[in-house]
Amino acid sequence: MPAHRSHPHPHPHPGQHPRPRSRRAVATTLTTAAVLIAATATASGASGGFGPLPPQNPYTAANGTATMHGDSASSDTTPYAGPGAGSISWSRTALASACPTVVIGSDGYPVALCTTIFGETPTVYLLDPSNGAKLASLALPKGSLFGGVYAYLDNADQLVAVDGDDNLLRIGHQQAADGSWSLTIDQSTPLSAYLPSGDNVVGLSPGWDGRVWFATAGGVIGTADTTTGAVHTISTGEGIDNSISTVPGYTAVATDHALYLLTEAPDGTPVIDWRAAYDRGPGRKPGQLSWGTGATPSFFGPGDGTEYVTITDNAAPHENLLVYKVAAGPTPICTTPVLTQYPESGTEDAVIASGDSVFVTDTYGYPYPALPSGAPASVPSSASFDGGMSRVDVNVDGTGCQLVWNSDVESAALPRLSLADGKIYTFTVSGPTGLVGSDTFALYGYAVVDPATGAVESSSSIGIGLLYNPLQMTGTTAADGTLYQGTETGVLRITGD
Repeated sequence: MPAHRSHPHPHPHPGQHPRPRSRRAVATTLTTAAVLIAATATASGASGGFGPLPPQNPYTAANGTATMHGDSASSDTTPYAGPGAGSISWSRTALASACPTVVIGSDGYPVALCTTIFGETPTVYLLDPSNGAKLASLALPKGSLFGGVYAYLDNADQLVAVDGDDNLLRIGHQQAADGSWSLTIDQSTPLSAYLPSGDNVVGLSPGWDGRVWFATAGGVIGTADTTTGAVHTISTGEGIDNSISTVPGYTAVATDHALYLLTEAPDGTPVIDWRAAYDRGPGRKPGQLSWGTGATPSFFGPGDGTEYVTITDNAAPHENLLVYKVAAGPTPICTTPVLTQYPESGTEDAVIASGDSVFVTDTYGYPYPALPSGAPASVPSSASFDGGMSRVDVNVDGTGCQLVWNSDVESAALPRLSLADGKIYTFTVSGPTGLVGSDTFALYGYAVVDPATGAVESSSSIGIGLLYNPLQMTGTTAADGTLYQGTETGVLRITGD
């Protein structure tokens, strides 16, 4: 697996790119007006500070590497510095699988939960941290498309996932005396008796008492005690297409109609603290996998990292960022239009949420090679992808939010904010991004974004076509600064030179 070197191309201005874009002809990026907005936000008391990390969940691996979104609060931040804005080296691990989740435990070994291209089979891979090579794999029974996406790594470096037979699994890895590695199912808790026939678990996250919270595509929310086998559920009657998030005392779940904040009864039965309906729009937007919010709820805040919870809605033509005070009930403190530099916007990505700031990426028009079973036709039927990102800051007094900047960075991955080096890391795309073009002619690259301005600090070309397409999946940075980015066909390993 040869390593490749790339040298960065500086981009001093946000949205600088080599070709005209259809929607971008009418876009307003980081202009003088946006700078004035940023100044106004600062003057009004929006600090824009990043951090702290959310509380460390005692039942997950370390924050930053425990879940698809870094931590159980789904902040999409990391405590580790990334490869940086200089020259990089990279290699690719070919797995013939789309790999949305890469988590890393205390032993430093990356574990990837992927879905095979042929057969759409959920498969767990153990990777070598020294070079990214595959050490072991374990195929799981097939369920829904989202069933092979969301999982987390527990505090014993076991992957917690649900298979297609609705068994809640803990999957460990170990090395034999001869040096070979294996992945094994160390614990299995059946959930099928508590789910409607044909339903599948979508999201998982541990509570602070050790119970595992889960949510299903059909709207069931539950907890499971994997020590006793006790399971308790409620039903919302609404579809769920994204993962769930937990902080001390609270769990957040977004359905295709509303955001739910939940606590639990002493026996573990979920209890709805409040429900906040949102504008779900006229239909599924192109570049989304479902009709409703595309975001996993994210907890954040400048105090302990849990004061607020946020999602995006699906309003047309522009989606809104919705921010709620966790302790103050279902009325949002702000409903802020984002990605307004384009005629339309929408996202299938969770946000980055840290301190007073939230960053939203635009996936409107992004072509996915597969949709979940039963996904409705998009409205409109098609659209071009132009990317884009917005930053919104919550006022210091918590009474509202302000749009700080819009950028037209063409992010093809869900970005991650490093609290160690103050940079946003993502992958970008240029060239044709239609369903065929994105897998054939589009050029993908590693990019570093300045969170203060939205400008691309540097970018390095990686490759063309489906081998490198990140499919709006997020990367994970290891403690040594190595970035693992899932793609449509495997995992990229990026290091700074």
